Amino acid sequence: MKKYIAEFIGTLFLVLIGCGTAMAVGCDPASGSGYILTAFAFGLGLLTMAYSIGNISGCHINPAVSLGMLISKKIGWKDFWCYIVAQVLGALAGAGLLALIFNGAGIADTTGAFGSNGLTGVGDNAWIGLLVEILLTFAFVISILGVTSDKAKHGHVAGIVIAFSLVAVHILGIGLTGTSVNPARSLGPAIVSAIAGNAAPIGAVWVFIVGPLVGGLLAAYVYRMLER
Repeated sequence: MKKYIAEFIGTLFLVLIGCGTAMAVGCDPASGSGYILTAFAFGLGLLTMAYSIGNISGCHINPAVSLGMLISKKIGWKDFWCYIVAQVLGALAGAGLLALIFNGAGIADTTGAFGSNGLTGVGDNAWIGLLVEILLTFAFVISILGVTSDKAKHGHVAGIVIAFSLVAVHILGIGLTGTSVNPARSLGPAIVSAIAGNAAPIGAVWVFIVGPLVGGLLAAYVYRMLER
């Protein structure tokens, strides 16, 4: 149970810091600083959790990562499903806290949707958005599998490598899809946004569930083939 609580807390914190930063400073590529701050907020949020709960649950805080670990036989089916439930609940709680903070204090949400992902950067083309999410998640998950491999000799800096991998994919992806690479991170804000009356994000949320899961699956199989 401690592992699942850790995953809940970690995902909550990731959404709170990452999506909260996007809401506060904006992530329009044209604005520059807000774009970079959001990318680093997600990376630093993950870094903080990696060195906080990593020794308890492995700090997946992402169903796509958990899927990669399942395929790599680093977790079993029970942990896989329980991790996903904990991650989704954590994302919902994180987005709910953001709604409470921003709405309660009357702070403007620059994203308009609690940091939800969207397809405006790819011309509302769901299939291009899906491709972007598959590619970004593949890059992110394969970096995790590599740095946490039993053959890796730099485990003490694994959290730093993984965090900067997340920053890197955000720098490319924010202007395209807002960068999900994490179904829980997308689902939580989309549901809270829908509850608040903005149904747009929930309509496209399937892209940010399917894309990351496919990317994580491909990364796991490709890495397993390369490692043999």
